Amino acid sequence: MVNNDIELIKAIFTALDDTQLSQIEAFADHILEWNDKINMISRKDIDNLYQHHILHCLSITKHYQFVPGTKILDLGTGGGFPGVLLAIAYPHVDFHLVDARSKKIGVINDFLEKVPLKNVIAEHKRVEEMKSKYDFVVSRAVASLPQLLTWARPRISEEEKNNIPNGLIILKGGNIKLLRAELNKKEFMEHHKISEMFDAPYYEEKYIIYVQG
Repeated sequence: MVNNDIELIKAIFTALDDTQLSQIEAFADHILEWNDKINMISRKDIDNLYQHHILHCLSITKHYQFVPGTKILDLGTGGGFPGVLLAIAYPHVDFHLVDARSKKIGVINDFLEKVPLKNVIAEHKRVEEMKSKYDFVVSRAVASLPQLLTWARPRISEEEKNNIPNGLIILKGGNIKLLRAELNKKEFMEHHKISEMFDAPYYEEKYIIYVQG
């Protein structure tokens, strides 16, 4: 690891340009500013914002690319993880961030007023109320894998435009064999071990998991 700041991200995610890096830094500053008022990140871990949270979310970009116009739903976005960071990394992709906690959505929208990202909508809404369809659903450790699929599948479009089938892409920790056992044997799942990308103990049992929709 480098330093606990934007230099860490710059060193690892070399495809990001200066504008994207400044947007990520502005988002990090925004989270730090708000965290004493609303618990966006565990206060025990806020000093590791870049190493444990921003890097974690951006790890998806190491494995998945999307064609322009792809629509992605961030289910249970919380403070904008991973949705805001992925929207910065994929400016050609449209992101819809939803969460049942209005205060956290308010913090995201406050950021979007300061740093307008034209490809992001953040909304206080429960997924059960939604009607729109998306190419992919992303999420970061919001619920069990079967529960996430129950929520996500009605929202996944049957029309495909990317080089992988539409589906669910999540950031999750735990024993990968046990996670796989939660699914029907016929379901297609692939995983990427984040510790193979980033040499840090924090990522030892953390994965990017894709399940075909």
